[in-house]
Amino acid sequence: MKTNTLIQFIKFGLVGVVNTLTSYGIYSVLFFLGVNPLICNIPAFVISVFVSFLLNNRFVFKENEEKEKRKWYLVLAKTYVSYSFTGLFLAEALTFLWLSVLHIERFCGVFVMPLSSMGITLTADKIAGYLAPILNLVISIPINFLLNKFWAYRQKNKEEDAYEFKD
Repeated sequence: MKTNTLIQFIKFGLVGVVNTLTSYGIYSVLFFLGVNPLICNIPAFVISVFVSFLLNNRFVFKENEEKEKRKWYLVLAKTYVSYSFTGLFLAEALTFLWLSVLHIERFCGVFVMPLSSMGITLTADKIAGYLAPILNLVISIPINFLLNKFWAYRQKNKEEDAYEFKD
């Protein structure tokens, strides 16, 4: 991996921490209020992607002045499309996988007693519900970086649009 790409990936990761905290915070509040986990992902997604767009545009994928200027609304639309795949579609599929197919709550029972001794009363199902979006990150982060770098924030060379077709 090139040094510039590595630095971009690190910055992307830092923006991702803010994005994840935003998303997870919204998800957790809604889940705490009794909202279905699959529904919790939707508002968390919409708000956190906008935050991600603002931060990535400013700090990670800066415009190269020697290339064609990006249209912010197209970048925003592409950002929502790319995150729709990983942050919504993939998150929904993975959340369903963890909770309804693999039943990770079977492995979360070991946390019930230690949490209870700290005054935190959660069932294994609840712990699994809080854990599912964290597990999703392992798969979605690398995919998001690649989609953003090579598609959403990609800048064309100024000459790319200047082709003339000759008969």
